[in-house]
Amino acid sequence: MRVIFMGTPDFSVGTLEAIIKAGHEVCAVVTQPDKPKGRSKQLQFSPVKEAALAHNLEVLQPEKARDPEFVEELRRYNADVFVVVAFGQILPKEIIEMPKYGCVNVHASLLPKYRGAAPIQYAVIDGCEYSGVTTMQMNEGLDTGDILMVEKLKLDPKETGGSLFDKLAVVGANLLVKTLEGLKEGSISPIPQKEEDSKYVKMIKKSMGEIDFNKSAVVIERLIRGLNPWPSAFTHLQGKTFKIWEANCLDDVTDAKVDLSTAKNGEIVALRKNSLVIKTGEGYLEALEVQLEGKKRMDAGSFLRGNNIELGTVFGKEE
Repeated sequence: MRVIFMGTPDFSVGTLEAIIKAGHEVCAVVTQPDKPKGRSKQLQFSPVKEAALAHNLEVLQPEKARDPEFVEELRRYNADVFVVVAFGQILPKEIIEMPKYGCVNVHASLLPKYRGAAPIQYAVIDGCEYSGVTTMQMNEGLDTGDILMVEKLKLDPKETGGSLFDKLAVVGANLLVKTLEGLKEGSISPIPQKEEDSKYVKMIKKSMGEIDFNKSAVVIERLIRGLNPWPSAFTHLQGKTFKIWEANCLDDVTDAKVDLSTAKNGEIVALRKNSLVIKTGEGYLEALEVQLEGKKRMDAGSFLRGNNIELGTVFGKEE
């Protein structure tokens, strides 16, 4: 097939590589414009652009995909299909309906659940047993197109947003190649999504990572894993940001040195050799890997040996 590939972040690169390896003709790659980074404001290529240039592919970077000039530019390639993987712009109807096989999207969730911008993180945060990838025939709605193929993946008990990202990138690449084969052979029967089963998730913001110790340890531990590596879950300790990167959930604390019945949510109730235990709204959170503002990530034992932390310290913003 003649393919135009549209994508921008790391997640998209594996699918582009798989399309090339499968022998399809990638006649152009569309990605977001270069963006300035850091103090130097030097323009940085997207991961997809870097991959495309490594394969000597033509790269298009429209400011707005709906601009008439860009739409006409796409038309001249006479592509069979457009493959869209986290491109980052909404495509107009003219583009969606342009190629013979339409626009095929690789979405990192089991649609119709987790439409929207952050399906990977929310699968972890919500404690899903399974996630996966859906290839979808795009329409003008937000992730509302007909389902083409699906592949499920069982989450590991300690799955993080980062580890699931990596796994689903591989699953998505392979599934897209199978989808292109099925479309060409005519063996795929698109399935409309059930609107009553749909769930939208918003873009992840840094503020979402602030830990509310009034919630249960289970909910907090999922948040920690879901927002690892970005933007991370955090609280405050002695006026500084304190990140928790890894934790366990405990039902009880037999080595507590404070009165658990009067302890506050967010209070340190036990200091162990390699961890610190915090009371929550339900159960206890055992912090295993932490990071104090201005310091590197470290295991909780190393943190405790290098800092004077007392039992009864309460995490959170100072009043």
